[in-house]
Amino acid sequence: MYRRWLPALVLCAAATVRAETPSYGAQLEGFDYPYPVQHFEFESQDGKRQMAYMDVLPERPNGGVLVLLHGKNFCAATWEGTIRALTGAGYRVVVPDQIGFCKSSKPEHYQYSFQQLASNTHALLQSLGIERFSLLGHSMGGMLATRYALMYPQQLEQLVLVDPIGLEDWKAKGVPYRRVDEWYARELNTTAGSIRSYQRSTYYAGQWHPEWDKWVQMQAGMFNGPGREAIAWSSALTYDMIQTQPVYYELERIEVPTLLIIGEKDTTAIGKDAAPEALRSQLGNYPKLAREAAARIPGAVLVTFPDLGHSPQIQAPERFHQALLKGLVARPGG
Repeated sequence: MYRRWLPALVLCAAATVRAETPSYGAQLEGFDYPYPVQHFEFESQDGKRQMAYMDVLPERPNGGVLVLLHGKNFCAATWEGTIRALTGAGYRVVVPDQIGFCKSSKPEHYQYSFQQLASNTHALLQSLGIERFSLLGHSMGGMLATRYALMYPQQLEQLVLVDPIGLEDWKAKGVPYRRVDEWYARELNTTAGSIRSYQRSTYYAGQWHPEWDKWVQMQAGMFNGPGREAIAWSSALTYDMIQTQPVYYELERIEVPTLLIIGEKDTTAIGKDAAPEALRSQLGNYPKLAREAAARIPGAVLVTFPDLGHSPQIQAPERFHQALLKGLVARPGG
């Protein structure tokens, strides 16, 4: 008797979870950002695109500009605490959502590459009249920031990489290729529960605080809204970009001062769940990867947090921001 009712109970529970998850639009309509959002409109790959961004000015400028690049499962809004810390220290802070993410356009047909996203970001900054700045990238944003530094080194005062992915070539190590259609099917199954479970184990090293649910609901709400197919498709295409376009082999070519900030409890490795079991434990070894990367990037400075995970700026903001502000290049006359 009990087993006959079990499927109905499971469906009822799933429906309840969906009802409790907010529903946001394909460009994250309905989710409020901490600062006013503007849109940079431009032509790219035979279409009109909108790139959302925040441009936050300090009350007492020190002349410095920081551009913050979000990760794969993050948005510009998740930099909220870091924007506050940097503007409080006198920096102008520009924070875009990349094409395919959050409040920006999600083209059905777009050849995603780190070169293209870097070029889009360059065009945005040119439109704002920003010629010199420091670039801070987290997670996938670290891969993008690295590509940007390789393409436009003359613009950068400093490169800051926070738990960047791509410090190893997963495919070369034996992680099997996952087709875009497979990523798409996988992303359509995204729920608030699966997001929270992954974030707890990877982003926060097993910890959880109620205020972090805001970022779970932000991501889950996109997959629970009317644009879920567009969200999942863009996510699949950008996973393919990450998996097939390593920056790992070019770290020695970075020419700008580089600060690496690493939570050593991080274990991120894209596609690790599809890897042979014997290989999984060898992937995402951030204490090892961070030191190898710091040795390969000319003059890199490495700061580590042994007890933190993939998102130290959210898990321990005071400690992270203290390290970040201390590690930024000195402002002239400062």
